[in-house]
Amino acid sequence: MGNDVDDALALALTHALQNRGVCELLAVTLTHPSPDAAAYVSAFNTFYGRPGIPVGVTPDAPDIYKSEYLPVARRKGPDGRLLFPSSVEASSAPGSVALLRRILAAAADDEVVIVQTGFSTNLARLLDTLPDDVSPLAGRELVKRKVRLLSMMAGKFPFDDGNKPEFNVRLDIPSARKVADEWPTPILWSGWEVGNAVLYPAWSIDRDFYYVPHHPVRESYQTYKPTPHERPCWDLTSIACVVWPDRGYFSLSPAGQVKIGPDGRTKFTARKGGRDYYLNIDEKQSLRLREVFAALVAERPKL
Repeated sequence: MGNDVDDALALALTHALQNRGVCELLAVTLTHPSPDAAAYVSAFNTFYGRPGIPVGVTPDAPDIYKSEYLPVARRKGPDGRLLFPSSVEASSAPGSVALLRRILAAAADDEVVIVQTGFSTNLARLLDTLPDDVSPLAGRELVKRKVRLLSMMAGKFPFDDGNKPEFNVRLDIPSARKVADEWPTPILWSGWEVGNAVLYPAWSIDRDFYYVPHHPVRESYQTYKPTPHERPCWDLTSIACVVWPDRGYFSLSPAGQVKIGPDGRTKFTARKGGRDYYLNIDEKQSLRLREVFAALVAERPKL
C-alpha cells in the first residue's frame, strides 16, 4: 500500500467482496516502509466498517519513493478532526511476519489464500521463520499446511523482455527469487500485462463516490493522478482470479514453473504437474472486468 493507487482500489474491492460473503480479509501486511502506510490502511478499513482488521508493518522494507496518496489519511476537516479516523499507528502495529505467523497458525488447514500485491519481502522472510510460541511449525511447513493458494501480482509472462523488470519484482529481487524458488503451495501469477489491459474508468471516480463528502478512494485517486487519467488495475486482477475462478474473466496457462533471474526478469516454462500458472486476458475479458471493478470498488460500505 502506497506505491500505486491501484493498491487502494484493490482494498476497496476486497471490502465489497467481503460484504457479499465472497471472502474474509484476515489481515493486511505492508511492504511500504512509510509510517503513513499503516495509518492509511487502518483509516481505509475503518471507513469500510472494519476497524479491527490487523495491520502488519515492515519498517525495513525496500526503500521507495515517497507515496503521493498515503498522506490522505492525515487530512483534517475545518474542525481539526481527521477526515478518515484510524485506530492503528505504525509505532504500535505488529511486524508483518509475526502477524502472518499468527494468522496462519489460527487458521484451519488449507484455508488461507494469500494475495500479494507488493514486494515479496514479507513472504520470503516468513519462509525462514523458526518455530515459536505461536506455532511449532517453521515457516515453510506452516505455509504448506495452512495456505491453499498464493496469488501474486508480479512479473511479466510468459517471459519478461521489457526495458526493465516488473516493479514488484525489481524492488526486492532476492525476496522474489526466494518465493519463486521455495514457496510450497500453488502460485497463480498475474503479470504486468494483465492488469495493464484493464483500466479503471475515470467516469467512476468522477461520479460514483460522492455519496459522502470525503471518500478515501476518490481522494487517493485524484491525489495520485487525477482524472481523466485511467489507472491500470494490476492488483485487482490478483484478487479477481481467486474469488471468481470460474467466471471466464481470465484464461490460464498450462502448469509449469516460474523462475526469476538475478536481473529480476521472470520466465515461465511449461511442465506437467508444475506448481505455477499465469493469467491471460483478452480484450473482451478486460472490458468485462472493467465494468465489474467499477461496480464493486464504488460499492457503499456495509456499516
